[in-house]
Amino acid sequence: MAAASKQNTDSTVNIPDYEETNVNSKPFHVDSFRNEWLRRLKPGDWSHQHEDEDTFDANFAEDMGVSAETMAELKAVCSVDSLRCHPKDQQPDTDVVPPDPRLSTLIQRKKKQDYRASLKITKNRHDLYADELERLTVGGQPETEEDKLPEGEVILTINVYYPASFAKFNYIRPHTSLLMTGSHTLAELRDAICCVSDLQVLGEFSGTPDMAPDFISKELYKSAFFFFEGVFYNDTRFPECKDMSMTIIEWAKARNFPPYSQAVMEDTRLVDLKLKVGFPYLYCHQGDCEHLVIVTDVRLTHETDCLNKKLYPLLIHKHRISTQKCAVCHVFIGRWLTTKDRLAPSDPCLFCDKCFRMLHYDAEGNKLGDFLAYSFVDRGAFN
Repeated sequence: MAAASKQNTDSTVNIPDYEETNVNSKPFHVDSFRNEWLRRLKPGDWSHQHEDEDTFDANFAEDMGVSAETMAELKAVCSVDSLRCHPKDQQPDTDVVPPDPRLSTLIQRKKKQDYRASLKITKNRHDLYADELERLTVGGQPETEEDKLPEGEVILTINVYYPASFAKFNYIRPHTSLLMTGSHTLAELRDAICCVSDLQVLGEFSGTPDMAPDFISKELYKSAFFFFEGVFYNDTRFPECKDMSMTIIEWAKARNFPPYSQAVMEDTRLVDLKLKVGFPYLYCHQGDCEHLVIVTDVRLTHETDCLNKKLYPLLIHKHRISTQKCAVCHVFIGRWLTTKDRLAPSDPCLFCDKCFRMLHYDAEGNKLGDFLAYSFVDRGAFN
């Protein structure tokens, strides 16, 4: 009896259960959770092969507990042909509601369509890009079998949030949402995260505005770590990488906090993690640029998923924010940030490249006045 009880306990320890109701789950091992799903499900439930119609009808009738005659009658009554509201030789546009709908749902949809048409707003380039990305990825099939996701692979939905700001924190939506497979490493997750601080150009360029920068911050400060369930996963791919987590570990040890451990980011796959679904974890780079990382879903792949593993990590959402315009023309995006500038309307002040050069330099490119100028990267560049 004790052995049976222990076996039941071990079989459920890696099944997600709520720790905080409707907030996050208890910690579980991702790979053990996948294996438990594969053990309990039928192979046809997670297979990428499409069922033929007869097999689907037989399985559906068995699951619903109906006879073959009842199933045939249901197919006849609920078929698409019986629901047709237009002649068979006419192919209507499914995106356009008929002029005089009688269904309540179509009436409401017609009102929304008419309202959108009155706004006369066309899709911008960001919406067009999102539509194109969806067409390429939804149900995408690889060209070769080597590029196809294996059956039984696990997919994690990961939300990455904006860096926290103590002075002002208004962004509660995730900056990006990614789909990643369990075979991806944490280093690949780091490379898929876009942050404006990685593109900053270091230095003061008021004397040499035409000088091309030799590097950006990401190329100079390559250190970073993830923090999951008491473990710091450090990036050690480059000789320049430093162990930023050691300072935190020593600080915690001096204050009698629970001990923390360390691991290598590029050697850790997502299926190797022990984590909580819905719980905020930490990604830190550039010294003090901290992002919340939340795993919102862990599931097996399905035949309707994008099965081309070359397209993963797969971007499924990106939050768009307003760009910051030049303080002079209010037309172009800010490119330069000046301080101690008596010619500027404010301190600090944001300028586009054209206004910056016209105001601060003569025809020969000589500096006018005394000011400091820094390269500025707008967050809207990631739109």
